[in-house]
Amino acid sequence: MGRPCSHRVNRLQSDRLERAMRVALAQTNPVVGDIRGNTELIRRAIHGAKEQGARLVVFPELSVIGYPPKDLLLKPAAIEQSVQAVQELAGECTDIGAIIGYPCPSDKPLGRTLYNAAAVCFGGRVAHRWVKALLPTYDVFDERRYFEPGPLAPLGSAFPSSACVDGAALGVSICEDMWNDPTVVPRQLYYEDPIQHLAEAGARVLVNCSASPFVVGKHDFRMELIRSAARRHRLPMLFCNQVGGNDELVFDGNSCAVDAQGVLLAHAKDFEEDLLVFELPLAGPGGPGEAAAVRNRIETPRRGIESAYHALVLGLRDYCRKCGFKSVVVGLSGGVDSALTGALAVAALGADNVLGVAMPSRYSSKGSIDDARELARRLGMRFEVIPIERAHVAMEQTLSPQFKGLPPDTTEENLQARLRGMVLMALSNKFGSLLVSTGNKSELAVGYCTLYGDMAGGLAVINDVPKMMVWELARWINESPASPLRQRYGGPVIPESSIAKVPSAELRPNQTDQDTLPPYALLDQIIERYVERDQPVAQIIAETGIDPETVRRVVRMIDRNEYKRQQAAPGLKITGRAFGFGRRMPIAQRFDNGVLLGAGAAKP
Repeated sequence: MGRPCSHRVNRLQSDRLERAMRVALAQTNPVVGDIRGNTELIRRAIHGAKEQGARLVVFPELSVIGYPPKDLLLKPAAIEQSVQAVQELAGECTDIGAIIGYPCPSDKPLGRTLYNAAAVCFGGRVAHRWVKALLPTYDVFDERRYFEPGPLAPLGSAFPSSACVDGAALGVSICEDMWNDPTVVPRQLYYEDPIQHLAEAGARVLVNCSASPFVVGKHDFRMELIRSAARRHRLPMLFCNQVGGNDELVFDGNSCAVDAQGVLLAHAKDFEEDLLVFELPLAGPGGPGEAAAVRNRIETPRRGIESAYHALVLGLRDYCRKCGFKSVVVGLSGGVDSALTGALAVAALGADNVLGVAMPSRYSSKGSIDDARELARRLGMRFEVIPIERAHVAMEQTLSPQFKGLPPDTTEENLQARLRGMVLMALSNKFGSLLVSTGNKSELAVGYCTLYGDMAGGLAVINDVPKMMVWELARWINESPASPLRQRYGGPVIPESSIAKVPSAELRPNQTDQDTLPPYALLDQIIERYVERDQPVAQIIAETGIDPETVRRVVRMIDRNEYKRQQAAPGLKITGRAFGFGRRMPIAQRFDNGVLLGAGAAKP
C-alpha cells in the first residue's frame, strides 16, 4: 500500500495502475458527540471492509463526532478526543486505506481554530489530511461559525504521494465542496470549484465525504452533481453520505459510486446503515474509468412520498433512541394528523411502545372517539380515553370572575387544548415516554395551533409536512403495496373516515378549519411560495391567481406567528425550507411584505 504517485495529470502513467480496486463505502449512523461509540462503528466497518477484500474504505463527513455537532465543536475536549480517535483508527489501517471525517485543529496562526477535515489513513498512520474548502452558512448550515476554510488542491506540483492508496491518487472533497458545479448549480455561491482543483492537481479518483441532509427529491440532484463531476473530469467518483436522524435533520445515506463516464457502478441502501463493497475500475489501457466486468450491488433509492415516509420514521426512531426514550405518547383526536403521527410512531418504535390517548370534551363528536379507538385497534397500540370535561368546567369556573361580562372567544377554546397538553405531559412525566405533537406545517405556518396545548411535546413529527402531503402520506400508508404498515397488518391501518372527514379542531360547536383558513390546497401553495421560496406577495398573486386578499391574509398570519414557532418542539425536516433553526426570522419586526401588516399580534 501507499506506493508513490508523484504524477500530475499524466495519462501515460495510468497504464501502471491496477485495472480495478475493491472499495467500501461505510454509510454509518453516528450519535453526535458519542466519539467512543462512533469510533467503534468506524472500527467495525474497517474490519468488515477488510473481510470483504476491500483496499479502501470511505466514511462520511465528521464521522467521528457526528453531524451536525454544533457548539460541541467549541469544547476543547471534544476536539482532543476526535483527533485521538482518528490516530487510534489509523493504527489499525495497516493493510487497508481509510478516509475518515473529523474536526481537527487549524495549523494557521490566524482565523478560526478548527478545520473540517478528512484523514487519509494507511500504513498504520494518518498519512494525509484533506480540508473542506467551501463552508456553507445557508439553511441549516453554519460552518463558518466553527471552521476555517481549507486550501484548495495545489496546481503545478506533484500530487502528494501521502494521498495515494495502492497507487491511486485520491482527491478528497467534503460535502459542500461538490456543490459548486457551474454546469449543474443554477447560481454558484463560491468563486472556486474544489473538484476542478483536485482533478487538475492530478487526482485519479474523486472522493466526497458527505453529511447531506434529506429533502424530498434531493438525491436526484445529488446524482446530477456526482455524474457531472465524473464526466467533466473523466474520473470515477465516490460519494459516501451519513445516514440516520440527528435532532431535526434526517440523513438518507444513498452512498454511491460512478465511473469516469458518470455510469452508476454501485449504490447503497437508503435510510439505513450499509457497508457497500464494490469493484472500482481505475484508469487503464481502455481509458480512464473503463467499466469493470463485475456485477456490483445497486440499490434503488425510494422517491417522492415513499421517501418522505421513511425519513419521518427514521427521524422519529433515532430521536428516541439517541435521546434515551423507549416509548412515546400521542394524543389521538380522530383526525388525519394525529392518525398519521400515531401510525409513524408505531412504524418507528413498535405498537407496544406507543400509547394513544383520546381526551374528549363537550364538543368532541362520537365519531372522533370511535376513529381514534379504531386506529389504535388496527395498529395494536395501547389506548386510553381520558375525558377533560370536568377539568374544563373547573377552569371556566375558576376564571369566571375575571371574564365576567366578556363574550367567549378563542380563550375558552384554547383552555381545552391546554388541558389536553397538561394530561399528555403528565403521562410523559410519569412513564418516561416522549410526547410527540401532531401539528402539521400548514397549521404551524399560520399559527392555527395553541401554545402550551397541542404544541406541547418533545418532538413535532409532522411539522414540516404540509396538510396536502399529510393526506397523501395517509393514503400511501393505506394503499401502497410498498407501505410497510400495510404489509405488516395486511391492509389499511388509518380509518378512512379520519382521512375523509372535514378537518376540525372541535373546540366549539360545528367548527371546521375552513372557518378560519382558506382551503388547504390554496393555503399550501401560498406557504410553499412564501416560506420555502421567499416569493413576494405580488408574485404569488400573479402566478397562482389566488384571491389577493386571501394571499395577503395568509402572509399576515405567517409573519405574526413567528413567536409561536420559536416556542415549538423541534421537528423533522423533509422539505427545502423547514421552520426551525434553518429559517431565522425576527419576532419583533415590521417589514412590509406587500401587505398592510397592521398592529397587534395573533392570539396565542
